[in-house]
Amino acid sequence: MGSNPTPTAIVCARNRMSSGRSVWIMGDVHGQLEVLMRLLRDARLIDERLDWSGERDVLCFIGDLMDRGPGGLEAVELVMRLQDQARRAGGHVESLLGNHEVLLLAAHKFGGDSSTGIGGTFVDDWRQNGGYPRDLEGLGAEHIAWLSRRPAMAASKGWLLVHADSTMYISFGTKIEEVNAALTAVLSGDDPIAWDALVSAFARRNAFLASGGGARLARMRAAFGGEGLVHGHTPIPVITGGSPQSAVSPFVYRGGRCVNVDGGLFLGSPGFLCRLPDATQLLAR
Repeated sequence: MGSNPTPTAIVCARNRMSSGRSVWIMGDVHGQLEVLMRLLRDARLIDERLDWSGERDVLCFIGDLMDRGPGGLEAVELVMRLQDQARRAGGHVESLLGNHEVLLLAAHKFGGDSSTGIGGTFVDDWRQNGGYPRDLEGLGAEHIAWLSRRPAMAASKGWLLVHADSTMYISFGTKIEEVNAALTAVLSGDDPIAWDALVSAFARRNAFLASGGGARLARMRAAFGGEGLVHGHTPIPVITGGSPQSAVSPFVYRGGRCVNVDGGLFLGSPGFLCRLPDATQLLAR
């Protein structure tokens, strides 16, 4: 059902083109700050001082900057700073909303209040999902405001970009803008039931890989457009059964229409950063 990507399907960072406005995708970081910095340097998107050097390029993080690794809050702060620097340079940095962003914010907002998750409370749900105490302890107003405004969905070069390999987005709207507005409304509100439902919905995965995945992908494309879909959320080594060290490129499936960019950094993968191809040109091959 799945397959390894061909060289033309996804261009990794070491093959960066020297001209034009490239769109780069970074998978789930999960607190692996050193790996993230290495990948961004190798792609020449940041310099040795960790400042933006990608000029007019676009860099999109697929979500889950924190948890399961020690450098989550530092990763958030790096992306926040790069977003500002890229904008001033004529480029663009975006970071999508992942389920771990929601888990951390919920732990901060509701703490020991009861939930329907695996921990029984919001803070224990976060801990059970790899939460690092220092991230929660260091979470400030600026972090909270920025994380709460992350879009859940985006589109580029004919691709739909989301964090989760799930159809949960359809329950929040039938346009990208509607979904983003609906999730922002939940995160700006104080309704624990709505937060709990969002955490639960965000836990779903493998919708497009499992039986019936083609029909579910078709539903997503019909609702939001796009020739194909790029996601993270489910580590590639978990899907393939391969070693984390072998997860050095995306997992492409559904005839090239689904691209998984979660290398499983917290499992020990060296990671990868990818340049997004034009979906129409790719699928025409």
